[in-house]
Amino acid sequence: MVDLKAFNKSKDFLICVDSDGCIMDTMDIKHFKCFGPCMVKEWGLEQWQDEILNRWNDINLYTMTRGINRFAGLSMALSEINEKYCRIEGIEEFVQWANNAKELSNASVKQMMEESENPIFNKALLWSLAVNQGINALKDYEKKPFEGAREGLSALNKKADIAVVSSANKEAVIEEWNRWGLSSDVDVLCCQDAGTKKECIAKLKKQNYKSGHILMVGDAVGDRQAAEINGVYFYPILVKHETESWNELVDIALDKFIGLDYADYETQKKREFEENARVFLTIYS
Repeated sequence: MVDLKAFNKSKDFLICVDSDGCIMDTMDIKHFKCFGPCMVKEWGLEQWQDEILNRWNDINLYTMTRGINRFAGLSMALSEINEKYCRIEGIEEFVQWANNAKELSNASVKQMMEESENPIFNKALLWSLAVNQGINALKDYEKKPFEGAREGLSALNKKADIAVVSSANKEAVIEEWNRWGLSSDVDVLCCQDAGTKKECIAKLKKQNYKSGHILMVGDAVGDRQAAEINGVYFYPILVKHETESWNELVDIALDKFIGLDYADYETQKKREFEENARVFLTIYS
């Protein structure tokens, strides 16, 4: 498993996979125990904690922005808090940065700390580091792959190059994937430090895979959008049906993809994805 800059394709096909909520059953626990609570603590929001945590989960888990980059999600949440609960110092510049920066990562926040006197960037970094510490402290059973994902990944890698395309923190992805023996079936790692998912897929396309030879596997609308913008195929891991999704990916979707017979099947899977999102959001929003 190498970084994007060191990657050279070895197979005719490429399959990109998201991490949290796709391979790893970690979406809920990370937001419930780490992301939201660390924001409340860093900005002293305990007075409105329950409402704010519910809204944090809406943004990051239960609406169409599910799977959004942590700093983009923080920008959205703090902007709403600034309007509804209390003044968040420096929020305007932070929102502008989150909406326009080419990279949203700890490194890019550190760069903004050097360029701006706005204290919100220092607080955002402290929050992000606290989140990472919280994630590292989670028990092994709280950070495990979905049933069928590990075997599925191995099957995919026999026929295609595998790229992790995730908006998550790089170090956390490496630690989790190594712990569960997933890294041996991955060729290239693209996390938040490499750019957005859209940008990562665009860079991977420069390896000269033929048209129709790239598939993005993900659980969020952002994964689908990143695929569509780049003109590559999409396969959804359906929320609350992750194991079934992985089984179908290996048993049906893989052969259709490798056999260059995926287009009609993709249309069907996108309809299922949209229906799953409607049901999921109806239940949780």
